[in-house]
Amino acid sequence: MVEPSDVQKYIEDGLPCAFIKVVGDGHHFEAIIVSEQFVGKNRVQQHQLVYGALGDRMREEIHALSMKTFTPEKWETAKQQYGLGE
Repeated sequence: MVEPSDVQKYIEDGLPCAFIKVVGDGHHFEAIIVSEQFVGKNRVQQHQLVYGALGDRMREEIHALSMKTFTPEKWETAKQQYGLGE
């Protein structure tokens, strides 16, 4: 069974992240991902970058992934909403 920490590592290995948090039950996962790579990209393009980092694991190991993606700038104003403010 895939652990949330595994999914987090898979994403981090393929996408430089300023912040990432993954939770889940082994089949369904939720992630908050902050990356400079998202700057200038729309939400679909951001999610495509994450799916690209996961590669075939998205079909084989991970059954569902819900994600919230942010640029570092947007994350500064959004992180308190997720209880992750300083």
